[in-house]
Amino acid sequence: MRRLSVVLAVLALLLIGGGVLAQDAPTVAVITPYLAQPGTQFVVEGFQTAAEGTGWTVNVIDTAGDVAAVISRIEDVVNQGVDAIVINVDPAQVAAGLEVASAAGIPVFGMDAGSDPLLVTNVTSNGYAMAAETATYVADRIGGAGRVVMFVFDPFPPVQKRGIIADTIFANNPDIEVIDRITPDVADGGIADSRAKMEAVLAANPEPGSISAVWAAWDQPALGALQAIEAAGRQNEGIVIVGIDANPQALDAIAAGGNFEASVAQDFAGIGAATADAVARVLAGETINQRVIYVPTVLVTGANVAEFLGD
Repeated sequence: MRRLSVVLAVLALLLIGGGVLAQDAPTVAVITPYLAQPGTQFVVEGFQTAAEGTGWTVNVIDTAGDVAAVISRIEDVVNQGVDAIVINVDPAQVAAGLEVASAAGIPVFGMDAGSDPLLVTNVTSNGYAMAAETATYVADRIGGAGRVVMFVFDPFPPVQKRGIIADTIFANNPDIEVIDRITPDVADGGIADSRAKMEAVLAANPEPGSISAVWAAWDQPALGALQAIEAAGRQNEGIVIVGIDANPQALDAIAAGGNFEASVAQDFAGIGAATADAVARVLAGETINQRVIYVPTVLVTGANVAEFLGD
């Protein structure tokens, strides 16, 4: 009987110890309304991959385009007692949720989001630099003169800043006219609505040469514009298309040698990994003073696209 009691006591201690260990394993919530976007999918996957082997429990929460719902989801995970929160959304639009997390002492990190005092840091690509490269590519490619269609998305800071830089570069070329500045519906990823809006622009500008280029703040609208141009039979007018992200469809389009000529390859896996590293450092007790952590990018054109195909 005594031996049985000892065995049961040891088992109880092991169970209690196992419970403590389980409780000590951090839980991290990743919250975004943009999981339909390939870029967001890649950064989330990069984060998950980097978190493998850490013992973390990573919960990915997609609000399917509903930015306001992010606030409620932040409040939910705070109540659940998560150890850290990662957001992929404009922090200014979810400030109420960030305040709740701050009051609970839970660190919040931006992953390709925007900067905010309530975030530990924001890990992203340099949107100013990417937009400067692609807008300059367009300006140079059309000889500093022509009519340009822009696709932008101001509600999301990483994309909004790209539009501002492109605006400035085009405005600095007096012979470039921006004939439309379009914000597409991104609920379905952005391609379908961008195609529909580009079809309307083409119909309003039917003369060959009336559109010189399409500058898109990310690849989905660029792909939609390409579809519209090809469907209208206007692919031989020399309309130059550029995007940002270098997603697989964009790389294939660039490699095909048609109107889609350039994009910028963001290191999405690197953004996810760098965010996971920042989370790990803070959970280990380190203070991060760098408010924004930039991950390098590369301009992709027909000259180097082969290096990126199949990645």
